[in-house]
Amino acid sequence: MAKVAFLGLGVMGYPMAGHLKLRGGHEVTVYNRTAAKAERWAAEFGGRAAATPAEAAKDQEFIFACVGNDDDLRSVTTGDHGAFETIGAGAIFIDNTTASAEVARELDAAARAKGAHFIDAPVSGGQAGAENGVLTVMCGGDEEVFEKAKPVIEAYARMVGLMGPAGSGQLTKMINQICIAGLVQGLAEGIHFGKKAGLDIEKVIEVISKGAAGSWQMENRHKTMNAGKYDFGFAVDWMRKDLDIVLAEARRNGAKLPVTALVDQFYADVQALGGNRWDTSSLLARLEK
Repeated sequence: MAKVAFLGLGVMGYPMAGHLKLRGGHEVTVYNRTAAKAERWAAEFGGRAAATPAEAAKDQEFIFACVGNDDDLRSVTTGDHGAFETIGAGAIFIDNTTASAEVARELDAAARAKGAHFIDAPVSGGQAGAENGVLTVMCGGDEEVFEKAKPVIEAYARMVGLMGPAGSGQLTKMINQICIAGLVQGLAEGIHFGKKAGLDIEKVIEVISKGAAGSWQMENRHKTMNAGKYDFGFAVDWMRKDLDIVLAEARRNGAKLPVTALVDQFYADVQALGGNRWDTSSLLARLEK
């Protein structure tokens, strides 16, 4: 059992912190910007709620965060009453936010200045993966620190891998989002084409999903896409946030991402249709408008 803090109890963080308490058996203190949610989590799981990130992080061995973006992350770490005010020497800060590689390297340096450690550890698997404790976690940091943190992270994960030094986890998550963007657009176009051709989409998917075209997106989203329902998972607003991070990094490193840039604009079209909170498979709605 370890002493653990968790900062940020959104749709991902709330169940992740719960797995640390129940499956991991750790002593967990939580912080959330809306204090009532932290109190509700503490009542449900038997942990403790803290009023500030600094209070939550004090005397903890592991401090987790899962917040919205770079600025939110800076707020709960190096901001006023942030976790880095009280983080102890030897403590390990594990960031599950999907953020930039730049902020990961910045916080790695800030943690080292305190005698602590930092791992950027963005996740893939969505809300269902968080609730079921089967997330994929892509980590950046020192190998020795990673080996200490891995058994704790595994409370909410089925795959935890070290990708390289600080920032490498975030860069890997960017690749994840690049691949998803292209796959979803391809699936949307395939379903759209099949409908226009007068084919039975269910029969089509039953056949092609067993061949080279098969994917997680096809297996898990084709039925809802075909039905025009887009309330299942990762929201368009969050995907656009992630793709903005991807494209900014590509401008820095010189990578050419023409399809990703195009799909990002397609998601902007979905937002214009009022689909900000639709899931990412809603690219089909743009084709059928």
